[in-house]
Amino acid sequence: MADAGSWVVVGLDNGGTSNNATILDASGRFLVDRLVETPSLVREGPEIAVEQLVLALQNVLDVTGTAAERVRAVGLDTPGPASANGVISSKGATNFVDPGWYGYDFRGALEARLGLPVVYNNDGNAAALYTHHVRFGDDAWDNSSVSAIVGTGLGGGVIESGQVVKGAAGMAGELGHVHIPMHGLLEEGQPLPACNCGFSGDAESVASLTGIERNLLPYWLSRYPDHELARVEPIGKAAKLLRGYAENGDELALKVFEQQAKAIGRLFTIAANFTDPDAYFVGGGVVEAAPHFREWFLETVREHTLLREEQQRVATVALVEDLDMAGARGAALAALSEIVGR
Repeated sequence: MADAGSWVVVGLDNGGTSNNATILDASGRFLVDRLVETPSLVREGPEIAVEQLVLALQNVLDVTGTAAERVRAVGLDTPGPASANGVISSKGATNFVDPGWYGYDFRGALEARLGLPVVYNNDGNAAALYTHHVRFGDDAWDNSSVSAIVGTGLGGGVIESGQVVKGAAGMAGELGHVHIPMHGLLEEGQPLPACNCGFSGDAESVASLTGIERNLLPYWLSRYPDHELARVEPIGKAAKLLRGYAENGDELALKVFEQQAKAIGRLFTIAANFTDPDAYFVGGGVVEAAPHFREWFLETVREHTLLREEQQRVATVALVEDLDMAGARGAALAALSEIVGR
């Protein structure tokens, strides 16, 4: 690889409220060890959002004292749905509600504005790529992994030989919309969970904040009508409070998160029989929780990830590293890979 001082790439993680930026030098060393955030303003439309990304890039250059002339390429990640080339869905998305976003070529617009190559991934893929490289280091190109990242939805990514599997339309790795077996996961009489995408019984309908709000919490509150959260309105607020209850050992909350962990385990079981990866990673709010709850959740995922004996000997189930920085860092790694031809 080139000398560290010769050139750099910038990683830009575009979110609903903030852009996070990082810099990766030619030797593969990150020049930033923390969040470097600026407002994203995506709800004000694409033109303003593009300028905010330019500001984010300039800001991280200033923070690190890096000359703009050294930037060889930029990695960009955004929430989906979007094509493999960074064109936002024709129907918009949760973060991209302004009609100007519908079918907008986000990657192309930023590339034209910067006059630099821009390499695009969705945020789940970027985080998955970074986690893969942290886990495997110099052996990243010889290994594979699957990541499930629990947030408002269920994101993630599939990494094969150190690179993101994007698919023909850029929609590979949409793990949240894989249908999983519900028998033995749902309680008797518990309704089949519905997903915002229109599916019923997919992984996101259980393992996501939306799944808690829309499906799991209403059911469990019907079983525990005197629970404190039954008096919290709207139910979306109650859903956001649920993890704190689980960390304190609340029975209702633990039943909800147990169903989420089972769902992820079943998703990984499907992955085991489809891609047979070297590692399975779990990220999201459970990573940011108290250690005892985080370990309980991960162990429950492991318990319900059914691997053959041969797979158990070589594969691992672990947590996503540095989740708050994983998107920007994964975006930068993708840009570096593009330059060096890997």
